[in-house]
Amino acid sequence: MRKIDPAKHEERRQQILEAAGRCFTRDGFRGASMADICAEANMSSGHVYHYFASKEAIISAMIEGNLARAMTRFECMMRNPNLIDGFFAEIKRARRRQADQSLMQDMLAEAGRNPVIADILRAHTLGVRSMLATFIRKAQEKGQVDPGLDADTAAAVLLAVFDGAKAMTTRDPELNDAQSREYIKTLFTRFLRPPE
Repeated sequence: MRKIDPAKHEERRQQILEAAGRCFTRDGFRGASMADICAEANMSSGHVYHYFASKEAIISAMIEGNLARAMTRFECMMRNPNLIDGFFAEIKRARRRQADQSLMQDMLAEAGRNPVIADILRAHTLGVRSMLATFIRKAQEKGQVDPGLDADTAAAVLLAVFDGAKAMTTRDPELNDAQSREYIKTLFTRFLRPPE
């Protein structure tokens, strides 16, 4: 029996995920076929199917990777003595590329037709919202966020505003991005600020 090299296995897996990301960005989730992904990854279909059974499985792995990166970012924010400053610094650092934003919008549209994608996105949203709620509770304990806010609901509201703001770059590419970020920071700061 052939022994699998874990590093090589992970490298191939990432190669497929990157190829799929390019295909999904270029052709959309529905437009990109497994054959397209195989060609983009320079692998045979049998080889790709050894790693992922379907496009949905690929999206699930992409989302898992996003959640792992989000956890790392939240851990980084938690180390900042001023959690709110850490939050805004991380938002500024982690600006999504337009291609990533387009892919997320395509996935949201696909979720309306595909219950598997809907479940994957729901789990992702719940995971990010849970991390953000934990962050808010920690900031409340430090007196940096209004203790009267329900952390779970506040996290959901912040994510909705943040996601809507990111979508504006697609709706209006001429929008002043720097000014929009400053306004979002003002909005979040006023919303989270503890009462005097």
